[in-house]
Amino acid sequence: MKKLAVVALGGNALLEAGQKGTIDDQEDNAYKTADRLTVLLKRDYNMVITHGNGPQVGNIMLANAAGNKLYNVPEMPLDICVAYSQGFIGYIIEQQLRNVLKANDMDRDIISIITQVLVNKDDPAFKKPAKPIGPYYTREESERFAEEGGAKFAKDPKGRGFRKVVASPKPLVISNTKSIEKIAREGHIVIAVGGGGIPAFYVKENKLQGIDAVIDKDLASSLLALKINADKFFILTDVPKVCLNFNTPQEKTIDRMTIAEAQRYLDEGQFAEGSMAPKIRAAINFVENSGKDCIITKTTLLGVDDGGTRVVMV
Repeated sequence: MKKLAVVALGGNALLEAGQKGTIDDQEDNAYKTADRLTVLLKRDYNMVITHGNGPQVGNIMLANAAGNKLYNVPEMPLDICVAYSQGFIGYIIEQQLRNVLKANDMDRDIISIITQVLVNKDDPAFKKPAKPIGPYYTREESERFAEEGGAKFAKDPKGRGFRKVVASPKPLVISNTKSIEKIAREGHIVIAVGGGGIPAFYVKENKLQGIDAVIDKDLASSLLALKINADKFFILTDVPKVCLNFNTPQEKTIDRMTIAEAQRYLDEGQFAEGSMAPKIRAAINFVENSGKDCIITKTTLLGVDDGGTRVVMV
């Protein structure tokens, strides 16, 4: 039986910092990412792909606001914007992956699944928005937008500017996990839990409703990996390895760390919220509850033997 991998793509897999976000940019980035994913397929992995949507959902919200202001088009709530992003990002990844598969004389079906994720409407995250979305702004721009619209902004830990932050509740239940696992284990590639999933809750018994939030895609991907009994969990980001004392003269890369070490570094504040911290929590969750490894690395190092940081049980 082939092994099953869940691969969580960072937002930079489609849109890198500094890019305008044109369709050409996103297709080119998606092709490069898809090309690297074939390394796992050639190593006899079946695959479920998840992806971020921070830049894209922020741009959708900007377009929403502009359409409302200029043409009185009704603005859509954040859960609908997440659904929009799942559809078009899934389409781009699927299309470029098909192009890559053809170039490598490989043949697999690729299925994109619009995915709802159940959250608790009373999650404390709704009182402390912390999940960054959308483009980067200067301090002056962020202060002006905050004053005009009441949005909250936070400084990017890598010094790229300021981004809008929204609530990011904990994912509790992912829809259609049985089907996702079945399709993937049959050898097809599944794209699911885009942007962490569309956040929803039961407003009353037997009635689901969306809620204004963005779920962290790494935490949701970790939960999905557990529910479908994945053999390996890859978290792809824009740095080769996890670092201690990041972006300082004392910076040190980590090749391997146990979940106890990872938790200690988290408690020490080594990993920034909105950046590496959620990835570390997701890795701990998967390893602790599965006993299997998680690898955090840069897309270009996927499948490289000594590439990335391996998070292990002990």
